[in-house]
Amino acid sequence: MVVVPEFLIRRIYQKGSLKKTDNGASLDLKNVLGPGFISGFNYVKINDVVYDASKVKFITNGKEIAGVEVSEENPIAFRLGQTGTLIMTGKESVVDGNNKIVIEVMNPEAGKVQLSVDDIV
Repeated sequence: MVVVPEFLIRRIYQKGSLKKTDNGASLDLKNVLGPGFISGFNYVKINDVVYDASKVKFITNGKEIAGVEVSEENPIAFRLGQTGTLIMTGKESVVDGNNKIVIEVMNPEAGKVQLSVDDIV
């Protein structure tokens, strides 16, 4: 299993991209590490609100993919330099001021990968 240092994983999150939506939130990611795959969305947590895969969509390369559709059998290629937007629905979670964000995904090589950052709205 490959271990990716946390300080590198944090670089994927696009600082300042967290936004409130009508019934949730959105944020942007950019792969600055190298070619890879996402083989599952475990959850996205913003402050105290947890969005499981059924409440997450990922938009990249003009395609919208539901979090529950992503699996080892149906991974998302996330190439170096590729950007994507995560959209979470179901509950408002973003507050004015500091927000704590945790994103947990699966990767075929590294297993469970967790990104933990703060962002200000």
